[in-house]
Amino acid sequence: MIAVTGAAGFIGSNLAHTLAAEGYPLLLVDHDITAAKAANLVGLSRFTFSRHDHFLDDLKAGKVRPNSVFHLGACSATTETDWGYLLRNNVEYTRSLWDWCAANGKPLLYASSAATYGDGSRGFDDRTPPADLTPLNLYGKSKNDFDAWALAEVAAGRPQPPKWAGLKFFNVYGPREPHKGRMASVVYQTWRQVKATGGMKLFRSTEPRYPDGGQVRDFVFVGDCVNHLLWLWRNPVASGLYNSGTGAPRTFFDLATAVFAALGLPPRISFTDMPADLARQYQNFTRAEVSKLRAAGCGISATVLEDGVTDTVRWLEDRAAPRAAA
Repeated sequence: MIAVTGAAGFIGSNLAHTLAAEGYPLLLVDHDITAAKAANLVGLSRFTFSRHDHFLDDLKAGKVRPNSVFHLGACSATTETDWGYLLRNNVEYTRSLWDWCAANGKPLLYASSAATYGDGSRGFDDRTPPADLTPLNLYGKSKNDFDAWALAEVAAGRPQPPKWAGLKFFNVYGPREPHKGRMASVVYQTWRQVKATGGMKLFRSTEPRYPDGGQVRDFVFVGDCVNHLLWLWRNPVASGLYNSGTGAPRTFFDLATAVFAALGLPPRISFTDMPADLARQYQNFTRAEVSKLRAAGCGISATVLEDGVTDTVRWLEDRAAPRAAA
């Protein structure tokens, strides 16, 4: 049995569908499922569900004993200001899973984040010590704090899972993210706005070096992130932190234009001021350094932005289309 936390969320549900298609029995872990997130589990017919707090209790009591744990559950809102909540949900919960996997000899793969790199002034290299990074928001801090704790545990010779990896996911987009609302990718936001208004409003730049729409991000297709997780799980590689991105960043204008193209429409892009709460913690440039993953032997090719956007739009259009009467 494989446990997937955050299993009704974005990356977690895509991983669950991939594992289910390969025939693995699944223990899916999440908070109580909302209607929006339940849609992400449609098509999964064989799994056991556990609420996130019950899962920890059952692990400690020996009621469940997964062979591997993929920990993708977290509060991923970059605007969250309750540090106590983030500490409990993103740091202490992950420590509990680490301790269980270490004590029971089970692999642990967990979601870190490119938000740990802050403004990028120290680069985007997964070999940079977490202590040298300054995230721009509390979400990024929570991920960086756990990364630092994990590396400190290893350095001190304390128990660790027999295999572990923290994946620093960059700007992920793809199927099964509409439930994220404001925090969903700009691919989904563009599709939604185009369907509603015929156009898309991107944020104006707050940095003179970047024109409006010219802010640059490492947009990575969710299928690539799933493949990175599975590759690290299946291959004998060194435990540690690994970037999950493309290494080939593109502009928001490129991304929005790709959505229009996938819909067969000419681009109608305008600009609007960035909300103040985002402007204070906005990354104008990200680019994953992927040489560490490549050096480990991972030869997975990155999905080209236009191809990933086309697949995502096709998925969204299929779900939005009215179903024929039976």
